[in-house]
Amino acid sequence: MANVSMSDLKKGLRIEMDGVPYRITDYQHVKPGKGAAFVRCKIKSLLNGKVIDKTFHAGDKCSTPNLENKTMQYLYNDGEMYQFMDTVSYDQLGLSEEQVGDTKKWIIDGMNVEILFYNDKAISLEPPSNVELKIVETPPNFKGDTSSSGKKPATLETGAVVQVPFHILEGDTIKVDTSEGTYMEKVK
Repeated sequence: MANVSMSDLKKGLRIEMDGVPYRITDYQHVKPGKGAAFVRCKIKSLLNGKVIDKTFHAGDKCSTPNLENKTMQYLYNDGEMYQFMDTVSYDQLGLSEEQVGDTKKWIIDGMNVEILFYNDKAISLEPPSNVELKIVETPPNFKGDTSSSGKKPATLETGAVVQVPFHILEGDTIKVDTSEGTYMEKVK
């Protein structure tokens, strides 16, 4: 494992400290008037999602974690575990509710997702950056509603609720940005 020094730190970098993999979510280089410069970071645990503040001084080192992304296909939820299949070896893998987390509202049967492995153990999953989902429930339109006026809530086939323009109807398929949970466009 390669060592990472204070000067290599940046937002999005993955590091390992005390046997736990982290991702840097916020980064600030501080040069006080007196004394040595340091870096103040917010780091998010890739194992449990907790965010902590960490200060790195010159000479501090941490290592790069043994992480690997694999593309896997979501098969189904058996009530206890979410089942996935490796698209290359066809091996199956089950992830718990807490490992899947909030991403469950963006995945449907047959969808390919990226699963993050740490030391050959699955720890989390990442849905595609945008998904196409069908609207199963939304309030009806009223005369005078146009695509430019406001927004209304729409429940998607996965149970997620997003705000959509008034002209979108029940049964329409829309594209949703999974990182923000926002409506992008109607799929033709």
